[in-house]
Amino acid sequence: MNTASPAQGATHAPGRLLAYGCLALSMTLVGCYVALSKPLVAAFPVLLLAWLRFGIAALAMPHWLRRPADEPPMNGRTRGLVFLESFFGNFLFSICMLFGVSMTSAVSAGVIMASIPAVVAIGSWAFLRERIGLRVGLAIACAAFGIGLLALAPAHAPAAHADGAASGALPWLGNLLVFCAVLCEAAYAVIGKSLTGRLGPKRISALINLWGFALSTPFGIWFALRFDFGSVAPGIWGLLCVYAVAASIWTVWLWMTGLKSVPASQAGVFTVMLPVSAAVVGVLVLGEPLALPQSIAFALALLGVLLATWPSRRA
Repeated sequence: MNTASPAQGATHAPGRLLAYGCLALSMTLVGCYVALSKPLVAAFPVLLLAWLRFGIAALAMPHWLRRPADEPPMNGRTRGLVFLESFFGNFLFSICMLFGVSMTSAVSAGVIMASIPAVVAIGSWAFLRERIGLRVGLAIACAAFGIGLLALAPAHAPAAHADGAASGALPWLGNLLVFCAVLCEAAYAVIGKSLTGRLGPKRISALINLWGFALSTPFGIWFALRFDFGSVAPGIWGLLCVYAVAASIWTVWLWMTGLKSVPASQAGVFTVMLPVSAAVVGVLVLGEPLALPQSIAFALALLGVLLATWPSRRA
């Protein structure tokens, strides 16, 4: 029986709505920067781009590293979770996503990322022993068929990027790397829920970004010594700063803030904003075509998201 007073319920509802807004905005921003990273990977080598992203963000939030007075010191398990959160959700996700979108289209990346809720469900079954119901099983099947249909989509013309490789030469490899980024994003969602009970959203954002910077520094320095920074247009530098702030500060802080008040399974609903915003930016901003196989795949992927996240009727 619910014993909360009307005043308590009124206070709780705006807080929950604010959490929903944070989660939705976070995933929308992720989808936007996934799509808008295509001009960046055409200008910078991927590993140098990742290093610059973490470095710019680290300069913007050193004050977030300070431990609040009401927060207990981190133990070994929390430190391990912070490292894993950064390794999978920051470092490995960025590498897989940036290499992936350099080889495939933003629309295709959006379709693949629509499988995130289904992948989270599989991870919950494997690691948390949660049962996968019929609807989630159908959602996984829809995501699998949607991703498979991408093989029928026409390949985009190759485009040279900073390290001299042809970005459109291996679209299947790009799609595979984006799916690896999906796996990293699912791990990020599960581990993040554990961290929100131990650390504040700002400190989580700063710590995992600092780990990302440390992990990418050897690669970044190697590429920086061989890269002509004078060849980068001023507009690309501006886009890089927006990308760094959005990817390492805004999206992480918004997600952790919302996740602190919402169960992880319910938060998974809002990952639908990621593929939708990535595909919309790809079509409307980057001018990418939406081929028939991609349209069908995207519809199947969204159907899978709907099946996986539609709330169940409670007895």
